[in-house]
Formats: sequence, structure tokens, C-alpha cells
Amino acid sequence: MKALKSALLYTGLAILANAAHADAHLESLKDGDMRKLVIAFEPVAAPDVTFFAEDGSEATLADYAGTPVVLNFWATWCAPCRKEMPHLAALQDAIGDRVAVLTVATGRNPPEAIDRFFAEIGVTGLPKATDPKQEMARAFGVLGLPITVILDAEGREVARLQGDADWSSESAQAILTAIADAD
Repeated sequence: MKALKSALLYTGLAILANAAHADAHLESLKDGDMRKLVIAFEPVAAPDVTFFAEDGSEATLADYAGTPVVLNFWATWCAPCRKEMPHLAALQDAIGDRVAVLTVATGRNPPEAIDRFFAEIGVTGLPKATDPKQEMARAFGVLGLPITVILDAEGREVARLQGDADWSSESAQAILTAIADAD
């Protein structure tokens, strides 16, 4: 019995040490705007909520199972979002299909306004998902825009950044590569 307790204790300590090591590794990759990135000590399952894909169909984060996701909440009226969106597009181009960049316009953002927003800033290739009633944003505790939530391949929140950031930076790419490689 004593051996079993010792084995459980050491197993628990090893798990915590590995989690702390992973956090320390991600922390060491933070530079520039990524210094604002808050890394979760304990990954938390993402809420099970729906949003609308560009074609109007309902979608969930389960549709991205097996792939890390950079989930960006934004709006057409948000000036920092306008600055950030080209960086998200560059990130998606740079990192390819290893990580999905999911941009979700939350609140009242008519499709024409979203199209105009993307055209004005010259962004193509990012999804134009919507959360018109802000149900997804509320479930994620989004209180301001932009907010970017990073989910691992298991659909757990592992990091969050409030405000705009240069997601095309070497630091952002290194962090997301580390998250993708960990899965």
C-alpha cells in the first residue's frame, strides 16, 4: 500500500513538473506583442457553443478537432481589429494547415460590412465566421475586442491575448508551432 501511495505521489509530481516545463517553454518563446499572451497553467475545455460559418451553416469548435486553433474575436467597427487582421492572415499563410486561424465577427456585423472590412485591408483567405448574438463571445468571457484564444488540438484553451498583436511575428509562430508539436 505504501508503495502504491508513493507511486501515485511521484506520478502526480511528474505530471505537474511536465506541465510547468511546458509552460516555461512557451513563456521562453514570448517576445514583442506575444509578451501580452497569458498562458493557462491548466488547459481548460473550450465551451461547446455554435457560431455561423461564412456560408451561414452552424459550426462548432468540434469541427476543428485534432488541429490547434487561433480563435480571434473581432468586429467591423474595431480599429485594433483592422490593424491585427493582416497579421492573422500572414500567420495562416506562414503556418499552413498545422494550425487553423478562425476569425469570428461577434455582435452585429452584416455580411456586406465584413466583406468591405476584408477588402479595405486587403485580407483574403481567412474565414468570415459570425457570432451575431455574441453567445460564443459570452461563453468565452470576451469583454473587449480583439481577443484571441489559442486552443490545443484537444479543444482546450491554452492561452489568451487581449488586444491586437503581430501574429505574423517569429515569436507567435514559434509559440503556435510548439503548441502544434505538443499535440
